[in-house]
Amino acid sequence: MIDLRSDTVTRPTPEMRRAMAEAPVGDDVFGDDPTVNELEKYVADLLGKEAAIYAPSGTMTNQMALHIQTRPGDEVLLHAGAHIYNYEAGAPALLSSVQVRPLPGEGGTVSPETLREAFRPEDVHFPRPRLLCLENTHNAAGGRVYPLESFRAVVDEARNLNLRVHLDGARIFNAQAATGIPARHWCELADTVSVCSSKGLGAPVGSLLAGDEQTIERARRARKAFGGGMRQAGIVAAGALYAFRNHIDRLAEDHERARRLAEGIAELGYRTTPPETNIVLVEVGDVAQFLRELAQENVLATPAGLTTVRFCTHLDVGDEGVEHAIAAVAGIRKRV
Repeated sequence: MIDLRSDTVTRPTPEMRRAMAEAPVGDDVFGDDPTVNELEKYVADLLGKEAAIYAPSGTMTNQMALHIQTRPGDEVLLHAGAHIYNYEAGAPALLSSVQVRPLPGEGGTVSPETLREAFRPEDVHFPRPRLLCLENTHNAAGGRVYPLESFRAVVDEARNLNLRVHLDGARIFNAQAATGIPARHWCELADTVSVCSSKGLGAPVGSLLAGDEQTIERARRARKAFGGGMRQAGIVAAGALYAFRNHIDRLAEDHERARRLAEGIAELGYRTTPPETNIVLVEVGDVAQFLRELAQENVLATPAGLTTVRFCTHLDVGDEGVEHAIAAVAGIRKRV
């Protein structure tokens, strides 16, 4: 089965499994797990932040960031296609009692002008705007990279409006691989950043939230309250640490395979969005029927809209897998 549903479906490599099996462990809630501590320091340094905290998922790290940087009744501004808004089960309202305000923008970006127009003045009738959330790469926009200068411009406007900024950087290293710009250049502009080890980097579990030491100390309380305090977490943290140390540069391979996949499907007459990273969006018409037929050809993908299918390349799918997927789509095309 060629599984192109998501880069979350990857399995740990033999070398990663070995690192996990041999990892020294301790009780992380007490701060005693040496592997978790090493991972947190490594990622904080990688992102140019003072500190980081390891948690079970990217949803949790995003929600920890919202929780510690807002108060009940506040407003969080973000793009209408943001993962935090669309794919985290209403957690901003459920966990932090905040209102989320979605903003329009091309390719997952928010312009300074859009942010400024959406910003509510101090008034007893309005929620208080408190936090701007940005996403890089942008999942719903097809893995689009948030251009650094555009990112800098909207963050500057957020500062003018006295907003804090959180970066959902689940796939920030895909942005690095696509542009050659170090991830820390985006991260240094945000107050907090979440980054995932279990997507393209291929670890089995976990994301980290990074920021200044005081902010991350508050995040430890939020993680505990959300049920994310883990005990001998070094076993899974070792997989994440291995991924950050060894799998960042290879993300370019996923991008190249995504380009080949998009080109091959486009040659069959389907409308595709040229991928910038590892996500390919394809207009297919009847999504349910297309996915059923695709699965019969031993290829899995996911719906990305009423007429759109998403393919996501990753380290478990090589060149042969991509060619198999193109051939499967060709078979479907012949039957249409």
